[in-house]
Amino acid sequence: MGYWDLPEGSDCVQKTWITTKLGTALGLVGSAYHMVALQPDSALEAVQRATNGTVTMAALGAIFGMTTCLSAQIRDAPDDPLNYFIGGCASGIFLGAKKKNRLGWFRPPGNTRRERKLSSPGMGRLGSAGLPAQLLLLVLLTNASDSSVCLSAPESVTLQENSAGSVTLASSSALNRSAVIHLNVTYSSKLNFSSIISLPDQLLLPAGSTSLTFNVMAHEVGQVTSYLLSNGTNLPSWSVRIRFMVIHSSVLSVLSQVIGWIYFVAWSVSFYPQAWENWRRKSVVGLNFDFLALNLTGFIAYSVFNIGLFWVPYVQEEFLKTNPNGINPVNSNDVFFSIHALLLCAVYVCQAVVYERGDQKVSWMAKLLLLIGWTFAFISLFLAVAKQITWLDYLYYFSYIKLAVTLVKYVPQAYMNYRRKSTEGWSIGNVLLDFTGGVLSILQMIVQSYNNDEWRLIFGDPTKFGLGLFSVLFDIIFITQHYCLYRTQHDYVAVPDQ
Repeated sequence: MGYWDLPEGSDCVQKTWITTKLGTALGLVGSAYHMVALQPDSALEAVQRATNGTVTMAALGAIFGMTTCLSAQIRDAPDDPLNYFIGGCASGIFLGAKKKNRLGWFRPPGNTRRERKLSSPGMGRLGSAGLPAQLLLLVLLTNASDSSVCLSAPESVTLQENSAGSVTLASSSALNRSAVIHLNVTYSSKLNFSSIISLPDQLLLPAGSTSLTFNVMAHEVGQVTSYLLSNGTNLPSWSVRIRFMVIHSSVLSVLSQVIGWIYFVAWSVSFYPQAWENWRRKSVVGLNFDFLALNLTGFIAYSVFNIGLFWVPYVQEEFLKTNPNGINPVNSNDVFFSIHALLLCAVYVCQAVVYERGDQKVSWMAKLLLLIGWTFAFISLFLAVAKQITWLDYLYYFSYIKLAVTLVKYVPQAYMNYRRKSTEGWSIGNVLLDFTGGVLSILQMIVQSYNNDEWRLIFGDPTKFGLGLFSVLFDIIFITQHYCLYRTQHDYVAVPDQ
């Protein structure tokens, strides 16, 4: 998907991602040319120069893309060339701040003699002209994309049963002639889609107009997917779809979102009590190292899965082709939760290295499981590169690794508590918050399934469902161990005879 396939002022994240990729590519090419023309003295200097040039161009591309899109949104003028001028100015400000930064935050370390050599008159002119030329090339590359008119529509429309609503279609620029748009229904959760929602047979987008609004009427709970087809040759409408979802209650929909953010907060905060416990005791004795190693691997896999499905356009297109009537199961809170959890797991590992750990170490069984998991991941990677499996399948394999880790990661900690007849060193605050998050996660899926009359939602994301279910089961075991089986014993002090 090119830069101009998306209307200006819409989907700023996607447009910024495209310009960032272009900037990164230009930075890599420019850095390679620079190192060929002026060979570095060492491998370290080569890495520093390549990193500096690539990161700079990636940042310029990101700033240009985001500023241009936001300018089009804020000014409500998507076709105004001034948006590109504003984006270029913002990129220039960043570049000027980088070049003139007196504190040297952006300047890689190097010897003074080398810097004087690079700042010779001829080379100075070449360097000063290089970046503006790269910026110009960046703009030209984005303009070189397919400039046909784009038709955009909301990805999904949610209505309460027996209610009316309106849908707005927009084109990236005015049409030279009128276009007739047909709504081609490709999926219905019921035999007759008209029992779910009433849709117009066709729509007319007049010449010179850039938007069109039509009304729909919801009847019974269900889901309908419709693709937009047009007689206009300059409207690539085959890639535009609208998923209509008729639900029982808007209140339940809001409740589901509230539950989702509460369990997100509970699961995120659940990582802090253990880190605090380790810091307070200056010891990780009682925290099982098998659990640490497996948990770190699990959240690496979960982060890869979430980032790929949420941020990589190619994978999203594969998901749409494989599931033409489905909705991306990964939300923004899933992405930030997995990344946050991965960072906290890394903190645990650092604490295990620094603090007292006794004779604890990762067992051979955990090492064997990790070897199997990572071998599976690397073999799957080679298969994806060889195009024997799709990248979407590869990401799903990562989610299965996370699910498998969830099945086994709590077992070493539960066994260790049983063997020691104590839960000291294992934070009960972590367990209680994790239990809360797991219960709410399952509750959200139940609410969503009832509200959409679609119980497959519970099993549509097996990683999320399994994560919640098995977390709850093991949390019940840990709570039983802490409060019932191995309650903290009080130390008794001998009283001398009087």
